[in-house]
Amino acid sequence: MDDQVKVKEVTMFPDGRLDVKNAASNTGFSEKTLAMMRCEGSGPKYIKRGRVFYFREDLDAWIQSGRVSSTAQVAKGV
Repeated sequence: MDDQVKVKEVTMFPDGRLDVKNAASNTGFSEKTLAMMRCEGSGPKYIKRGRVFYFREDLDAWIQSGRVSSTAQVAKGV
């Protein structure tokens, strides 16, 4: 069994912003999935200043907000 961890390199602006490509790499979602989530309003917070950017802290908070301890919580929408 291979116990090595594969590290993906993510490029972040000095203020903590990530472009869509790097946000996708950071979250594990595809760029298209993030785009669909933006349209539905179900994804992480983002800003649009000509291009779309995500802040690392918003991505981390969004991922943490989806934590559950059982499948029953998922079914209830908790």
